[in-house]
Amino acid sequence: MTEIVSVRFNERGKAYYFDPADISIEKGEKVVVETSKGLEYGECVRGNHQVEDENVILPLRPVIRIATETDNRSAAAGKDKEKEAFDYCKQRIVDFGLEMKLVSVEYGFEGNKVLFFFTSDGRVDFRELVKDLAGRFRARIELRQIGVRDEAKMLGGLGVCGKQFCCSQFLNDFHPVSIKMAKTQGLSLNPTKISGTCGRLMCCLKYEEVAYEDLVKKAPKIGAFVETPSGKGSVINVNLLRGNAKVRLEDGFDTTLKAFTFDELDVLGGKGRRAEYIAARDEGRLEEAGFRPSAPPPPPNITRGLENTMSSTAPSNRQYENQTGSNTFSGNNGNDRKKQKRKNNNHKHRERPEQSFDEGTTASHPAPLEGAKNKKPHHKKRRFRNNNGQGSHDGHNGH
Repeated sequence: MTEIVSVRFNERGKAYYFDPADISIEKGEKVVVETSKGLEYGECVRGNHQVEDENVILPLRPVIRIATETDNRSAAAGKDKEKEAFDYCKQRIVDFGLEMKLVSVEYGFEGNKVLFFFTSDGRVDFRELVKDLAGRFRARIELRQIGVRDEAKMLGGLGVCGKQFCCSQFLNDFHPVSIKMAKTQGLSLNPTKISGTCGRLMCCLKYEEVAYEDLVKKAPKIGAFVETPSGKGSVINVNLLRGNAKVRLEDGFDTTLKAFTFDELDVLGGKGRRAEYIAARDEGRLEEAGFRPSAPPPPPNITRGLENTMSSTAPSNRQYENQTGSNTFSGNNGNDRKKQKRKNNNHKHRERPEQSFDEGTTASHPAPLEGAKNKKPHHKKRRFRNNNGQGSHDGHNGH
């Protein structure tokens, strides 16, 4: 085990290990340390602690001292000079017509070095710019080209999630992110939806990659031919987070989609295996093709069918009353009573008993029923005019 302290030189930079050199340093204290570029001013992000020897790159640079008031004033003066240097360099870039974007400026603690960070799509010839800056600041000038990810880390900002950029908050190193991670997680492959402000794929795609890879190993692929507790079918959709898949069944009369957990599914093959199953099912040779016959579908609900049939054929109360000739009505309408009464009378006339006649007698009409009133024959009156122009209403011709 090795005792070290972690020191960071800027708010969004990486923390480095230093030898405390028998100095007890608390978190948040400002320190002056020795680096390969000379003395640097930084902040302790973690005090004295022990780490494994394999995590330490020897030799460790020592901590010179805890920062004094003089050191703090020198660091503050350097921050003010950084703003002046940034404005001056930005103006000179425009004057020289260079295709580069200035991102940040860092002033050395000792004041003998100025570092300029910029981005560019290609190589830039900035030799004239370096000469101009060296004559202006009387220090060693260094221009360093960085990528768009480093630019986002230095400038900071808010992501689509509403929080600060991960790179400017806690990420020390950038990990490679590929489009395969988005495919594994089932995300949209639209670049505008899976890219960050820097224009590259979002770093957070890397966070859950391991968990999604474990889930994908247990999940069937879309289009796979599987065996389910309800029969065989094809996978239509897979939900990795919920651990279930939607299956369209191939057996029976049920063609709806059903959801099953990954443990309930047994993958039989792909689309080719499904075609073999359908062909074997149509030819009636499932066992010869290596398929286990599925359970028969449940019979239809016969009781419900009988109830529907009886309800459709059963006569209504009013029909029953018409057949029995009852004079009891549920309605109070007088017209309905009159119509029903006429129907009952006609029904009685249709059910007259057979008439018997004596031998030797003929009758063109049956004898009237007992109690029926004898009606006089009705003659239709014809209206005509005689020679005198007078109308007559009787049935004779007037002679």
